[in-house]
Amino acid sequence: MGHADVLSVTVACSPRAGVVDEVLLSLPEGATVADALRASGMGDRHDTSGLAIGVWGMLAEPGDRLRDRDRVELYRPLLVDPKEARRLRQQKQRSQLKR
Repeated sequence: MGHADVLSVTVACSPRAGVVDEVLLSLPEGATVADALRASGMGDRHDTSGLAIGVWGMLAEPGDRLRDRDRVELYRPLLVDPKEARRLRQQKQRSQLKR
């Protein structure tokens, strides 16, 4: 565990399928999501404009305060609805079984 006045925070971004960029940070207590994003340098390495932000899978705002061991995540837009992608995979598998 970290000291009471220091937070251990991870910032993660997946710029494309199969690629994850993660940065582990030590931030002062009271740090916000925006502080973590700025300190991570994600905006310098990836185009993060317009991406949704979350903490542990829950949407978050830049001004939200972080807790120790939080994981800040940047979400890229989905190209295909997950339900549609699953339906297409099942169709493909069924067609391969019939051969």
